Amino acid sequence: MFLLIPAVLMFSACDEEDDATPDPLQPTADVTTCLGCHSDDATLKAVAEPNPPIEPGHGGCGGELPEMEAWLKVYVGGSNGEKFLESAHGKLACRSCHGGKEPATDKLDAHTGDFTGRPSLEADKYCGSCHPSIASRDKSSLHTQGFGQKAMVAKRSGFPSYENYPEELKKGYDKNCGKCHASCGECHVMRPRQAGGGFLAAHDFKKTPDMRLNCTACHSARVAHAYFGESPGTRPDVHYMKLPGGSCMNCHSTDEMHGTGTIYTQRYSVPNQPKCENCHGDKSSANSYHSLHWDNISCQTCHSQDYQHCGSCHVDTGTRNGPYMAFKIGKNPLPGVKRFKYVTLRNAPAAPDTWSNYGVPSLANFASEPTFRHATPHNIKRWTPRTEVAQGESCSSACHIKDGANKEWFLFRDDLGEQWEKDANDVVVVDDIIPESWK
Repeated sequence: MFLLIPAVLMFSACDEEDDATPDPLQPTADVTTCLGCHSDDATLKAVAEPNPPIEPGHGGCGGELPEMEAWLKVYVGGSNGEKFLESAHGKLACRSCHGGKEPATDKLDAHTGDFTGRPSLEADKYCGSCHPSIASRDKSSLHTQGFGQKAMVAKRSGFPSYENYPEELKKGYDKNCGKCHASCGECHVMRPRQAGGGFLAAHDFKKTPDMRLNCTACHSARVAHAYFGESPGTRPDVHYMKLPGGSCMNCHSTDEMHGTGTIYTQRYSVPNQPKCENCHGDKSSANSYHSLHWDNISCQTCHSQDYQHCGSCHVDTGTRNGPYMAFKIGKNPLPGVKRFKYVTLRNAPAAPDTWSNYGVPSLANFASEPTFRHATPHNIKRWTPRTEVAQGESCSSACHIKDGANKEWFLFRDDLGEQWEKDANDVVVVDDIIPESWK
């Protein structure tokens, strides 16, 4: 949010005990203007409201970043501030994107009228004049709009679509799930709301999002911990170790983020999704194991390490069951999208009463979708507990079930606790498809 106060407060705010601002930018305008306020640390410190406390069970699934002081989140200063002012975006009038009033008598006066702190929420309006192709696709972007989650909640609730949610449920979705689906600014200008917000570099625009401050600030527990080898007992993903910079963008394209103009309600249905074959080519005959399993078993079932699963989530009060590390293979829940019979599955945070704090005591059609979802863990290694075996043994000794061995790799009904879990996951458990020769 942009901040502004009268000039008199700028001087009364000076305090000998205040920490010196590193690499300060001298204000280039008086304090009644947007830039005059936002380039003056004393002014911002005087009027910045403290960061709100983190609410227990706030419903976010992302990670955390080191906390920024409230004033620093909106400070256009230092060498990065200079860089921004010299850029194409910095030459635009602040009000051309943010609206509001200038000059203004104080913070409240400045933030009246058509003021918006996050203009890229309306990308076609505020970004489209310079970036028409990207902005026009924003409304179809799964990354921005969260169509998959919206469709999932609708299906389990018995509503035709997100637009048919009761207003209270919409409010709950937007407050919780919605805050991790990023606007343009939350990738290119600021840290995501989920991680506390704040400029990445004094309002300077970054063409490529920062992997740590943007991507994994949201994609944390289920991606970053695995990819960086931060989960207990794991090693970093081989792609992080060997590809240039280990960047997410080595595999994930801009079209995947910005949208294609077509709405998809399942992320694995989006065209140009990363595939192992994009870099590794057709390895179907590389060895006897590939020849046997290429069309039936996803790459991750052999080449992933243990990965994090989530407990069932009750929005606003958090998880009933905490996250845990495991490895589970089950039936492919997306046979029309992925060719495999067996895939890795992840327990996702959902339960029939997940949205009870928002007017839906129980999701009427909860069992219409499994809670163990198709997963592509970001912790790939060539040698894993399913591929590394004793000399003279085949991989089957580390994966196929025989005399009870290796059963822990597969999802069975007995792995599920409550009846609603069993009902929802009947389509992915392997009880009825394990070959007789394995038993």
